[in-house]
Amino acid sequence: MNFVEELKWRGMIHDMMPGTEEQLQKEMTSAYVGIDPTADSLHIGHLVGVMMLKHFQRAGHRPIALIGGATGMIGDPSMKSAERNLLDETTLRHNQESIKKQLAKFLDFESDAPNAAKLVNNYDWMKEYTFLDFIRDIGKHLTVNYMMSKDSVKKRLSAESSVGMSFTEFSYQLLQGYDFLYLYRHEGCRLQMGGSDQWGNITTGTELIRRSLGPEAEAFALVCPLITKADGGKFGKTESGNVWLDRRYTSPYKFYQFWLNVSDEDAAKYIKIFTALSREEIASLEKEQTEAPHLRPLQKRLAQEVTTLVHSEEDYNAAVEASLILFGNATSDTLKKIDEDTLLAVFEGVPQFEISRDELSAGIKAVDLCIDKAAIFPSKGEMRKLVQSGGISINKEKLTGYDTVINSDHLLNGKYLLVQRGKKNYFLLIAR
Repeated sequence: MNFVEELKWRGMIHDMMPGTEEQLQKEMTSAYVGIDPTADSLHIGHLVGVMMLKHFQRAGHRPIALIGGATGMIGDPSMKSAERNLLDETTLRHNQESIKKQLAKFLDFESDAPNAAKLVNNYDWMKEYTFLDFIRDIGKHLTVNYMMSKDSVKKRLSAESSVGMSFTEFSYQLLQGYDFLYLYRHEGCRLQMGGSDQWGNITTGTELIRRSLGPEAEAFALVCPLITKADGGKFGKTESGNVWLDRRYTSPYKFYQFWLNVSDEDAAKYIKIFTALSREEIASLEKEQTEAPHLRPLQKRLAQEVTTLVHSEEDYNAAVEASLILFGNATSDTLKKIDEDTLLAVFEGVPQFEISRDELSAGIKAVDLCIDKAAIFPSKGEMRKLVQSGGISINKEKLTGYDTVINSDHLLNGKYLLVQRGKKNYFLLIAR
């Protein structure tokens, strides 16, 4: 597999230095992508770089994931308007271990293959490096003029920016450049990859290598476009914030729903970037989408591939089942199987009422529950009519009697009752 050709048809190359493709065709090459460790989980904004490393390893090359422990203590000014919060070492180490577990789903770290992936943390080679040694050994190679010419610096120093830029942030590109030099020397790393906003920092690294080691020291850069949505919005952001890979922050159901609900235009783009499906498989799906767009085959396959890769096939199947509760003919058995987090995610935003657990233990007539304890119906007459026409369900089971007794045995996850009025109106009762 030709790595550059693979990325080109997937729409994953924004720019690359001359000679990059020739280097990759010449020999097995090591390349790295830097990952910000400011949280103990990756979010889907990181997935583009991770997928680049995945394709790189598939092409027979050696991927290196660099956790930016040292640089994470400073903050990259690229495309940002303010400095970020700084982290202590204990937090950084915890974040690093959590991120490695997630990366292991995409990359082979464990085999004895010559192109097995490696995880490194730049804090390990920066923590003992004194400031005087650094500015003497590294700082002398790059002029302030060169560093000022970078877009990320110019943007922060422009007249429109009221924030300015600290010396700490200004030194960021020098530190990232040194990462490349260190990995060049110690890991034989010849290529750095990242998003297009990193082009300035990456080329600083290639320049530092050339000036430190001489013109024969060849290093390369390859960046992918920044991913956006068709409507111009920021990819991976929802009303509730980032879409995370860790289920503690984004449930597998919500993760699945994110991919399932992207637009047709975005689905055609994302399925190339975020899956390892072949060109032929994707072309077949695109044909299906053209012929029957209402069936959304691109979105469904995209959601399946990414959810299974990040979580598991079991989580994917559970997410599909949970979706049927709202949008299909799910049974009470399906409802009883889903966990509390998924239940709350599925019914996020529906009206909720608190009911007394003690009263429920003793048993409450459905009519009293839905009118006196939770204001689901305005009157007993309206509720009676709906029961007679089969229009009310509790936990996806039709309510056959107006005065059926509901008790704590009916609770889902020992805590919830789901009342459905008609086809689309849901109410969640929470026993406390």
